[in-house]
Amino acid sequence: MTKKQRAELVQRELEKLYPQVPIPLDHTDPYTLMVAVALSAQTTDKKVNQVTPELFRIAGTPQKMAMLEVEEIKELIKEIGLSNTKAKNLKRMAELLLERHHGVVPQTYEELEALPGVGHKTASVVMSQGFGFPAFPVDTHIHRLMTQWKLTSGKNVVETEKDAKAIWPESVWNKLHLQIIFYGREYSPARGKGEKDFITKMLFEK
Repeated sequence: MTKKQRAELVQRELEKLYPQVPIPLDHTDPYTLMVAVALSAQTTDKKVNQVTPELFRIAGTPQKMAMLEVEEIKELIKEIGLSNTKAKNLKRMAELLLERHHGVVPQTYEELEALPGVGHKTASVVMSQGFGFPAFPVDTHIHRLMTQWKLTSGKNVVETEKDAKAIWPESVWNKLHLQIIFYGREYSPARGKGEKDFITKMLFEK
């Protein structure tokens, strides 16, 4: 099976499994999405979704977030890993949104990645899920599965993202990256033995 055939099989099977894919992080607008994604680093989406309702009730806009002290933000997100660093980032992110962008989340990678706590993956999620621009955010699930499916030889998520964009048409990027994440969680968890990972079996079992 060629790489192109493997990519087509993966997309076809994922479309059967997940014809509709919800965005895993609860949010109401691009700002709350960006905050949620920034909080999700090294933490589960489930945990983030447990914490953000109260956070957004109190500080659901850059204006309100900037008015809080770092310690107040930290108290609201204390159940999340790296809460100290993330609290500092959220306050400074809000301040810079007000200083540079009139409190509006920018729509370019360069401006997004200049904000504290916003790396390329977070910026990609905001661009794709917040604004609808074609993007292929690569997380550890996607990097691991694409390597497993021999669709990338990427040594890191940057190379894997480049390979994903070369393999699949731009029109499916925003949906497909979510489908792979859902598949990884349900059928091929990192700590599992992969018994349920039928796509890998279809690709490589003779």
